[in-house]
Amino acid sequence: MSLVPTLPETVARARSDLRVGLPVVIGEYLTAAVETLSAERLAALRSAGPAILAITARRAETLKARAYDGDLARVTLGKDADVAWLRAVADPSGDLMTPLKGPFFTERGGDVAAHRAALGLAKSAQLLPAVVMVPVATPPPGLTMLRPEALLSQLAAEVVLAPVAAARLPLAAAENSRLHILRPDDGAAEHYVVEIGSPPRDRPVLARLHSACFTGDVLGSLKCDCGPQLHAALAAMGRAGEGVLLYLNQEGRGIGLANKMRAYGLQNQGFDTVEANHRLGFEDDERDFRIGAGILRRMGFGSVRLLTNNPRKVAMMQAHGVRVTERVPLIVGRNRFNDAYLSVKAEKSGHLF
Repeated sequence: MSLVPTLPETVARARSDLRVGLPVVIGEYLTAAVETLSAERLAALRSAGPAILAITARRAETLKARAYDGDLARVTLGKDADVAWLRAVADPSGDLMTPLKGPFFTERGGDVAAHRAALGLAKSAQLLPAVVMVPVATPPPGLTMLRPEALLSQLAAEVVLAPVAAARLPLAAAENSRLHILRPDDGAAEHYVVEIGSPPRDRPVLARLHSACFTGDVLGSLKCDCGPQLHAALAAMGRAGEGVLLYLNQEGRGIGLANKMRAYGLQNQGFDTVEANHRLGFEDDERDFRIGAGILRRMGFGSVRLLTNNPRKVAMMQAHGVRVTERVPLIVGRNRFNDAYLSVKAEKSGHLF
């Protein structure tokens, strides 16, 4: 194998660069994430050429900025646009206090593949989807460089996972259990599998795809039903004597814990879960359920009895080679703090309760 980084490795490096505030080069553009951009680096970027701010159409809609490019908008930066202004545009937490940030002048026409790829990279880094971009003929040496088409292709590709370690781990719900750790090839967080008993691979296994929820699973938050669902699923598998629970590190419907807390802040202002995600610039659900299907296939499971209230999980499993013979409802944990949240999941996301 060559010592030169592969495409997934280069994307992983670019993702890390954005998270620490270092620009990357996407096509002909110097690109930096607003969330981690310093005043000094912004000044250096602006000295290299005319800068624009790329945001998603979801965020542009909130700001009443025209998204001529369909799924994104390119906002022209005025001379007085400093880091504080950029972050106010990117982060909706102060929208109600400072609603008048414009007027916004957005560009139209031309190729926006680099801008689309840049926003996708920021999302994959679990940063706010807002990036400053400056066209340059000769980028500074030492920066990570990616072609837009290659970056978009990699971001859309199904993640390849490799087993790292596994060991017996007796649980309160089932003493005969093993914990498997799988590592993706794109530098993202590892995912975990709890295998209870010795489920045969030639018949449907009781399975649960559970997205990580630090607040619910660990802290016992009453704002969601995640913790009760996790423990109810393990208990059901324990009673059955076998099962497999996938613990996928896709916190906050795939937007990460920091953005999830931003969404919670917006919910405290009166917005529901979906509205909060949109104001942040994200879609309703940014998770990739192909990861779960890939893990199940790798472990030899071709069919499942899926513990879920989410029909989208069923559809995604079946579309990616895992047959769902039964959807097993998992209705637990409703309380006065999450009643509205669960109602929105039913009304806007199609969950079945």
